[in-house]
Amino acid sequence: MEDNKLSEHNMLTKVKRKVVKYGQHINLGCFRVEFIKTNHSIQDAAALAIYSPAGIVVHTGDFKVDYTPVFGDAIDLQRFGEIGKKGVLALMCDSTNAERPGFTNSERTVGKTFDNIFADHKNTRIIIATFASNVDRVQQIINSAYKFGRKVVVEGRSMVNIISTATELGYLHIPENTLIDIEQLKDYPDEQTVLITTGSQGESMAALSRMAANLHKKVTIKPGDTIIFSSNPIPGNEKAVSNVINELFMKGAEVIFQDAHVSGHACREEIKLIYSLVKPKYAIPVHGEYKHLKAQASIARELGYSKENIFILSSGNVLELDENEAKVTGQVPVGDILVDGLGVGDVGNIVLRDRQHLAEDGIIIVVMTLESGSGQVLAGPDIVSRGFVYVRGAESLMDEAKQVLEDVMDYCMDRNITDWGKIKTEVKEELSEFVWKKTKRRPMIMPIIMEV
Repeated sequence: MEDNKLSEHNMLTKVKRKVVKYGQHINLGCFRVEFIKTNHSIQDAAALAIYSPAGIVVHTGDFKVDYTPVFGDAIDLQRFGEIGKKGVLALMCDSTNAERPGFTNSERTVGKTFDNIFADHKNTRIIIATFASNVDRVQQIINSAYKFGRKVVVEGRSMVNIISTATELGYLHIPENTLIDIEQLKDYPDEQTVLITTGSQGESMAALSRMAANLHKKVTIKPGDTIIFSSNPIPGNEKAVSNVINELFMKGAEVIFQDAHVSGHACREEIKLIYSLVKPKYAIPVHGEYKHLKAQASIARELGYSKENIFILSSGNVLELDENEAKVTGQVPVGDILVDGLGVGDVGNIVLRDRQHLAEDGIIIVVMTLESGSGQVLAGPDIVSRGFVYVRGAESLMDEAKQVLEDVMDYCMDRNITDWGKIKTEVKEELSEFVWKKTKRRPMIMPIIMEV
């Protein structure tokens, strides 16, 4: 998978890679890291046992306990237990579903749901949106399609890339003559086709969103299509997802977004299971929002951990721990790094503040020409505005603003103010006050002075 991404950015030769198998160890300075098999919605998920001079730290990564995965083996619970017996200093455990009771269903249960949906919708085209990385989900969609005699089209760049890689690696088994190219869709009746697509999170550029917005070159949503969201919205994406669902309904499609998904994360009982096997001295909930971390902390309390041994950390906290005590001892700088065009992290707070200002209130540019030496106004002041008011509908406002500027310039002339900085400040202050009184807006004001 990574090879694809690296070659896309011409980095295959530059990046050092080491492919690790479960049970193998990597040495890094005084640390030794072991990879333990877990289950998740992506293949080859692993937990880490980090052997340090202070003790063993176990990091689960994203995980669930799936005794019947679609491909490969179940989570290696035995190894968690063996490491737990050695004595574990701290457990950093996935908290994403820590609020949900019980166990997460096996990925296999989704296959049955697909079979039922396919059986109920024999006369319509079926479009299924899911995460490109969830190869097992794609496998089950292909299984159902094959069972019901449907051809499968894969749409969306990441989906196409991942499926070709997964097939090469043998993680995905596609029966002969099941996959067809998107160009061949028109050769088959709707009821014999299934589209697997990206865009289950409402991302504006992903395939399903483009279909919903009539921007997709090859696929048009029509009344009678059945569209399945085989995912849950990631927290924060709910609005975008429901917008896409609404657009699809408006086009006459039937949208199914219940029960066609199981999570890739452990619920409360599985989290308890990992704690019972690993028996850490300290609990450090990770992966999730603050409320999820709190929910895992409450599980740890139920299991008998004292408040002093549970740490909910904020980004940048430095936690120091050994056999005797653990405490937060400092802070390292963290924050979002913005990518803008070709620059990474070069857009600072001031630039962002300006953009915010421009976005909310617009800009007024004041242009004038002064005579060098005397400082007499030869031309202007003229006003150009963008994103502030529509000039044609606000002539009187602009005329008044011009009058204000002329008064400012007269004031400056009378007092022999020829310093440009001072003139600009006067223009900004007076115009800003006038505009605020009239419109209750504060556009950015940029005076530009030319000298002849």
